[in-house]
Amino acid sequence: MTGDRTAVEAWFLAHGLPYFVAEERAAARAGLRPRRLVSLVVVLVVLAAGAGVLAWASESYAAGPALWLSVAVLGLLWYASTALHARPILGFALSRTLGSVRFIAPMASRALPLLLVFVTFLFVNAEAWEMTSNLPFGLLWVTVLLMFGLAVLFLLVRLPEEVDRVDDEVDDAFIVRACAGTPLEAASREVAADPAIDPQAHAQVSGFERWNLILVLLVIQAVQVLLLSITVFVFFMLFGSLVMETKTQESWTGRDFIPAAPLLPHVSLSLMKVSLFLASFSGFYFTVSAVTDDTYRRQFFSVVESQLERAVGMRAVYLATRARD
Repeated sequence: MTGDRTAVEAWFLAHGLPYFVAEERAAARAGLRPRRLVSLVVVLVVLAAGAGVLAWASESYAAGPALWLSVAVLGLLWYASTALHARPILGFALSRTLGSVRFIAPMASRALPLLLVFVTFLFVNAEAWEMTSNLPFGLLWVTVLLMFGLAVLFLLVRLPEEVDRVDDEVDDAFIVRACAGTPLEAASREVAADPAIDPQAHAQVSGFERWNLILVLLVIQAVQVLLLSITVFVFFMLFGSLVMETKTQESWTGRDFIPAAPLLPHVSLSLMKVSLFLASFSGFYFTVSAVTDDTYRRQFFSVVESQLERAVGMRAVYLATRARD
């Protein structure tokens, strides 16, 4: 079993499931001890204070909250990837999604048309231009982070339900299907053929392992939404550079035209702001639709579901095999 266990644990690590390995779970628990967390809070406070001093020195007071939030997010990501041993989670989720970039165009062609019909009405609305152009960039960035935070919060509410749904479906056929092409393919057939072993008894995922699955799914979904949001941003930048004349932008924003690109005469800072705002709004819409709407779910959530089923099935066979041996 030692050789098989080593191969299986290496597979878990390579597929973004470090907390499925006992040693990695123990290291993560150590990273959550109060003494370590106090050190993290102190570092974040020092960095936030430095960002505040920078904003004060540049007299960009509106940028202060944006800098603080950005520093906090980057600091938490750094701590998770080092002290909490979450680097395999981030690495696998990013590589899995970026490896599927070729599918972004087909997905976007199905998801974007209806959304763009709706969002374009906001784009050609004077109030939207006036609101975004009058916002300091720091506050606009806070708004973008708020949209991102709401999307993450929504996923954190819905993804545990997906984990519960999948681990309730585990049976003999499930584990054989899930373990195909993995180091536990042969073991899954043995477990399924053994009437004394009930795969469902090892299927329920909890604790660190449960959060491992949720984080992998969260990052995969977030990167997909980010790529599609960038697509929306680029679309509105191109669309605006073609149809939004200089006089129209000045009339709608109440500000003098400020060119942002010398070779594109209609590209302005106001155009970039409204495009960024609508792209962040579209990202939140994608997030909700990808989980709740059946049409979008088939396009965007299929990658997430297949990864989830494989992880749950592998874990059930792994635990059943260890218990039997």
